[in-house]
Amino acid sequence: MRRKIMIILAGTMFLTAAVAQVSAQSVLMNSAETINQGNLKLGIFPTILFGKNGGDSVWGVAARFGYGLTKSIDIEAKAAFFKGLKYFGADVEYWFLKGENFNASAALGGHITDYKGGGDSKGIDVALMASTRPVKNLELYGGLMLAFDSIKNGGNYTLAHIVPGIEYRVSDDLDFLAEVGIALNDNSSSYGSVGLAYYFLR
Repeated sequence: MRRKIMIILAGTMFLTAAVAQVSAQSVLMNSAETINQGNLKLGIFPTILFGKNGGDSVWGVAARFGYGLTKSIDIEAKAAFFKGLKYFGADVEYWFLKGENFNASAALGGHITDYKGGGDSKGIDVALMASTRPVKNLELYGGLMLAFDSIKNGGNYTLAHIVPGIEYRVSDDLDFLAEVGIALNDNSSSYGSVGLAYYFLR
């Protein structure tokens, strides 16, 4: 356990150093299957927010750190950092449909955002996910991701994305993931994200 804690701390320090000058939007970056009970997960995902209306695209980093509470429930902390924007949150995911080759889950959580220059917000996150495994070690997943935000001393807005992605098992404790978030309204920005998730197996 001490070794696991040291690895987690090292990963957290690396993430902090990597994004110290970058300021995020949440990413899905997991299939409908929850983290195995008792296992820890650390995922780090370089992410690009695609520019809109001729604007420049922006690179940043997203991360997820989670724990499998039961065979069907996990909890994950989330963070993301882009220029001028920092995002921190957490959610609980429930794996409610376990089929032979089809799974579905739902997640509910919340977040806060810190915008440089004002406009800080907080909100509720909701996601619905489904996944299937066409071949060994490869999962195809898709999700609907919604965020309902309230701006401090301001109004409300909603972020909405359809998210197709892949999760490939490199080894028992390492997954490669890639996804695209397709914006569904004017408040949202489409994004692309890719990275690795490491599992600290119990």
